[in-house]
Amino acid sequence: MSVLSNIQHQLKVNKGQFNKFGNYSYRSLEDIQESLKPLLNKHQYSVVITDEPLLVGDRYFIKARASLYDEKMQLVIYSDGLAREAEAQKGMSPSQCTGTASSYARKLALSGLFAIDDEKDDDTRDNSNHVPEVRKEVINEAQLKKVNTLLTLKNVDRTTMHTHYKVESLKDLPLNAVQGLIEYLEKL
Repeated sequence: MSVLSNIQHQLKVNKGQFNKFGNYSYRSLEDIQESLKPLLNKHQYSVVITDEPLLVGDRYFIKARASLYDEKMQLVIYSDGLAREAEAQKGMSPSQCTGTASSYARKLALSGLFAIDDEKDDDTRDNSNHVPEVRKEVINEAQLKKVNTLLTLKNVDRTTMHTHYKVESLKDLPLNAVQGLIEYLEKL
């Protein structure tokens, strides 16, 4: 079992926060990081998270990248998370709006990288009465062909990928994990 798989298997992050307004429990970025640190230390791995502002149309997004490095500081794999920056939030400065988007994008990036189940988090509930449905972006045909080629060349079991990413088919791979997976497979 790879170190990444071990960390994913051993990582347990309780939902230690509570949103009184929405009446739900959730895990914060800090909760994830505190639970992750002992496992990273145990395996002598490290995580570096970076942010990048993106302008899409007239809206700003924060793209966070969580990169996993081995004991030799060689990149193992990464995952991206994306969060839209609020134009304005009552009681918050523009810097605080950016910080909120950054924290959320970082949480998404770490959750993707370490396979943290968030299906019961508020942001994955059925809020169809309040929020328009957003299509989940998945792997495109060119990326799928490249992943399949690399899996064949590197003799990697596809079932392992299905289990790791919690998908029934590689066609369902989330877009934010694809580039990191391709780079990981190319290094094998």
